[in-house]
Amino acid sequence: MTKFLLVLIPAFLVVAIAILSVQNATPVSLRFLAFRSVELPFGLWLGFGLAAGMVGMASLLTLSGASRR
Repeated sequence: MTKFLLVLIPAFLVVAIAILSVQNATPVSLRFLAFRSVELPFGLWLGFGLAAGMVGMASLLTLSGASRR
């Protein structure tokens, strides 16, 4: 059951991002202090954020030495 949920949750997020990116196709630029990013669609920014979060969490779990029981 847990393996099914581990597959279902990212699949649901990918579908949600796909729907949002189709509905919000206008380009958006991010601003941080005085810096401004390239204009990309909102769904693409969400996808980058999701991918960065997944890679970051996987690397943190690997570096922390978390073991499975």
